[in-house]
Amino acid sequence: MIRYDVTDAVATITLDRPEAMNSLTAEVKAALLDALRRAAADPEVRAVLLTGSGRAFCAGQDLREHADNLEAGRGLADTVRAHYNPIVELITTMPKPVVAAVNGVAAGAGASLAFACDLRVASDKTKFAMAFTGVGLAPDSGASWTLARLVGLGRATELLLLGEPLGAARALELGVVTRVVPAEDVLKTAHELAVRLAAGPTRAYAATKRALAYAATHSLPETLAVEADLQDECVATLDHLDATRAFLAKELPTFGGR
Repeated sequence: MIRYDVTDAVATITLDRPEAMNSLTAEVKAALLDALRRAAADPEVRAVLLTGSGRAFCAGQDLREHADNLEAGRGLADTVRAHYNPIVELITTMPKPVVAAVNGVAAGAGASLAFACDLRVASDKTKFAMAFTGVGLAPDSGASWTLARLVGLGRATELLLLGEPLGAARALELGVVTRVVPAEDVLKTAHELAVRLAAGPTRAYAATKRALAYAATHSLPETLAVEADLQDECVATLDHLDATRAFLAKELPTFGGR
C-alpha cells in the first residue's frame, strides 16, 4: 500500500491503493509514517517526493473503516493523534525539502498532506476538496494551520466551511500549488524539482523551514533573534564556505549537505 524508492538522492513515497483512491486506513497511515521516518533518517536521502498512484493523490480517510469504527463505538479510534498528527509534524519539520506530486483528487486529510509539503506540483486535472464539514467534522491533519498560511485566513475559512472543490487553475491563482502541468507530466516535473532540491544546500533548506515555522507564531524581534542563530549555524557549514569560494571564482557551487 506504500511504495518506497530512492533515485538521485530523492525518496519517492507513493500511496498505492488506486482502487480506493489511495484513501487512508490505519494500516496505510502507519506504513506512511514509517516510510517518512525512513526517509528522514537516511543520510543518502536529500529530498522527499510524496505522490499517489492511479487517478487520485489521496481521497483522505477511508470512510469504510471509519464507519466500522463508528458502528463499534470507537469514534475516531484516536487516529488523529496516533497517525495524522505525527505524519504532518514529520513532513513539516523534516530537515529535508518535501515535494508533493498531486496527480489527481486530494480530499480531506489527503489535501492536508499536500498542504503540509514544502512545494506542490499539481496535475491540470487535480481537484482539492476540504471535505471535513461535508461529513460533519472539523479540519484535521494541520489544514487549519497550513491552508491559512498558504491562502490567508479569509480564503481558508471559505474553503474549509463550504468544502467546494478547488480546481488546479484556481489553486495556482490562490497560491495553494507551486506549479500546474499536464497530467502526464506531473510526476516527472515534481521529481525534477525534488532532484534540484536534493542537489542544493540542504542545510540551508532545513534552516529555512525552521525559520518559517518559527516566524508563523512569534513576534518580529523573536524571529530576528532566531534568524541570527540559524545564520550562525549555516555560516559554519562547508556548503556556505564552498559556495562563497565558488561565487568569487565565478563557478557554480556544489553542495554536499555538510
